Amino acid sequence: MHKSNFPSELDQPTLSETDGVRYLHFNTEWVQGAMRVKNPSELVLEYTGQMMAWLLFLEPPKEEAIGMLGLGAGSLVRFCVKHTRSSLLAVEWNPRVTAACHMFFRLPGSNRLEVEHADAGVWVADPMNAGRCPVLMVDLYDASAEGPVRDSVKFYRDCRRVLGDVGVLAVNLFGRHESFTKNIDNLSKAFDDRVVLLPEVDAGNQIVLAFSGPRLAVTPAELLARAEVVEAKYGLPARRWARALTSHAVDGTIHF
Repeated sequence: MHKSNFPSELDQPTLSETDGVRYLHFNTEWVQGAMRVKNPSELVLEYTGQMMAWLLFLEPPKEEAIGMLGLGAGSLVRFCVKHTRSSLLAVEWNPRVTAACHMFFRLPGSNRLEVEHADAGVWVADPMNAGRCPVLMVDLYDASAEGPVRDSVKFYRDCRRVLGDVGVLAVNLFGRHESFTKNIDNLSKAFDDRVVLLPEVDAGNQIVLAFSGPRLAVTPAELLARAEVVEAKYGLPARRWARALTSHAVDGTIHF
């Protein structure tokens, strides 16, 4: 995801492995993705689990696709192939990452998965992709891992258009980096302030959800009930997420 048209040496995938977990890097110590070798569909990194927090608000789509901008080590792809019946669409700028996923990270050969090699900013701006993915998970970092490489108001507005009439965007931000405030401001402008933050995880990642479609008003009890369903069905710590979101309640109602 660089401004240049071709991957540089810094974009060369490299691997490490510790305690049964295989990690993807780009020639630095920064982790770009992970897979537990004996349980490939597990979401090893806490923030990747939080990227699935859209399940609190939407069922996996039946007609459209679950979209991912940035393939990483394929963690979300593996999880979604196992736990949903949805079509999956991953947009990855660097073909070397896709090749590494096939060779070392058990990228599923499912006919439900399509990987498009394209710049995410160009892809979301293409009118042909409008309404294509009511769920869009955005995780766009390069070798320096210094904040998302696509983060303008226009980019987020284009993401909103990809969601269509009703959808949820999940974005991986780095809460301890100077890019964080800019991203929150740009997301708020693009989504009419319909943005909520999940708690920052140990590694500094912070997931933000943004909403398109009719405004939602739910009680904490309703959100926690949905979270229990998600936790039971998908094995994700959804009740923890829901409890964090209840802090946004005003007069007994949470607005999204």
